[in-house]
Amino acid sequence: MQNTRLNGLFDAALERLRQWLSNPWRRISVLTIGWLFGFFLGTAVSTIAGQRALLDITVSLLLLLGTEAINWLVYARRRSTPSMLVDTLSATKIGLVYSLFVEAFKLGS
Repeated sequence: MQNTRLNGLFDAALERLRQWLSNPWRRISVLTIGWLFGFFLGTAVSTIAGQRALLDITVSLLLLLGTEAINWLVYARRRSTPSMLVDTLSATKIGLVYSLFVEAFKLGS
């Protein structure tokens, strides 16, 4: 790839973001936001899919495929260097699955 001004600007912005996320407290806050977003996403998806009752199988298949894709991304590669994006996706997945369990307990009681 050519070293254009746009490419240099993009690389500088990514490096600045990487340096900003190197602080452990910011890393924990980004992971917590990812977990909370997954929790919200699970609640919203189960509420919307439960309203129609026609898309339950389709939505559950899409959630299963998304969860397995994130699992494959996280656990299939070697963890030589931790990636913030992969860790945030994993936290989002954990929040999503936890939210679905909480919704199942609410419906079962």
